[in-house]
Amino acid sequence: MHKKVAVLQSNYIPWKGYFDLIASVDAFVFYDDVQYTRRDWRNRNKVKTAQGEHWLTVPVKNKGRFEQLINEVEVSDPGWAEQHWKTIAMSYRRAPCFAEMEGKVRAIYEQAAKLSLLSQINQHLISALCPLLGISTRLYRSEDLGRADGKNERLIHLCQALGASDYLSGPAASCYLDQAAFAAAGLGLDYMSYDGYPVYPQLHGEFLHGVSVIDLLFNTGSDAAAFLQRRPA
Repeated sequence: MHKKVAVLQSNYIPWKGYFDLIASVDAFVFYDDVQYTRRDWRNRNKVKTAQGEHWLTVPVKNKGRFEQLINEVEVSDPGWAEQHWKTIAMSYRRAPCFAEMEGKVRAIYEQAAKLSLLSQINQHLISALCPLLGISTRLYRSEDLGRADGKNERLIHLCQALGASDYLSGPAASCYLDQAAFAAAGLGLDYMSYDGYPVYPQLHGEFLHGVSVIDLLFNTGSDAAAFLQRRPA
């Protein structure tokens, strides 16, 4: 039986490519029992505003906690969600599909505001946004699936725990994944491509692919899933 799995750390309201990766597999694993990396995509992402690109950052406690895992990171300011929503609403209120998506995305943020761990927030947001993008992939957490030692060994273990036949990796991991180890475990190894996404009507100047997926949702609404379809060059 063919079953493709992807494994990736949770990010804060990630870009459309992250959701395309989820949509491209049968099972997706949030890989949050690994070390937290600062100034990364774990707790921040970009939206477009009338003044240009703007970072939305979830404030977290990391002073003196250099070894903490992603799923141990705590939020330091419980008012972050309300502040982020105000910025989002102000930036996208003139978007074609803001009225269609406002209530749904606002409700997702109201739920996220009640959570105290970054991993919980990220996983909640991603899980809740998937249906708005037409994605029904099963989502799992790595800490629920057991572990093995070693980068490649851990990923192979997670694939085997889910009965996978193939592993779909992000392109950046090609520098450390051991194809022979995956082959020895009976797993196919493929790499995701993020090339060929179509542009869509976007507010605030020059088109940018790399902003949060909420930009896509507010600009295209129920048609958003069509813009996750990559087109050959």
